[in-house]
Amino acid sequence: MTQSQDQSGWSVRKLAVVLYPLGAGAVAINLFMAGLFAPMIGLPTITPGWSLVGGAVLGVPATWAFARHIRSLMDRADAGSATER
Repeated sequence: MTQSQDQSGWSVRKLAVVLYPLGAGAVAINLFMAGLFAPMIGLPTITPGWSLVGGAVLGVPATWAFARHIRSLMDRADAGSATER
């Protein structure tokens, strides 16, 4: 079966596009918080601007991984509901 025949609903790509703003924001917040703790181990702090840039860049693979996870959960739910019919 091809991917389009195997999956019903949204593709991983569509999920990733929709979830990207949330993923990029979550990564940016985590980078900023890590930057606040960086001076404790001798590293420079991360400014909010660089946290946003890092969130925009690192948000792509993070969101893609999350979208794949959500798609697998959707597939498992669909498989479970198909056996109950």
